Amino acid sequence: MTFLEKIKTTVFWKKTIIISILFFTAIVIVSLLFNSFSSIINFDIEAIKTENFSEGKWKRFFITKSVVSLLYGIWVTNRNMK
Repeated sequence: MTFLEKIKTTVFWKKTIIISILFFTAIVIVSLLFNSFSSIINFDIEAIKTENFSEGKWKRFFITKSVVSLLYGIWVTNRNMK
């Protein structure tokens, strides 16, 4: 089955969404750990918010991770579907 045939099926998109959501969750957690580890340990929510989400930073934070997660989900699903 070719890639174009695969993307026309609902099974492909269901698997892609599931993989994308799981990868998005993992990448957000890892990213927050790398960017704000000391604030997370101190449970300083305001510092985490300021470092990652203030002044429009949330757009770049979530949009890049969403796009990467969707592309990863499509790639993995394509490789695993026969």
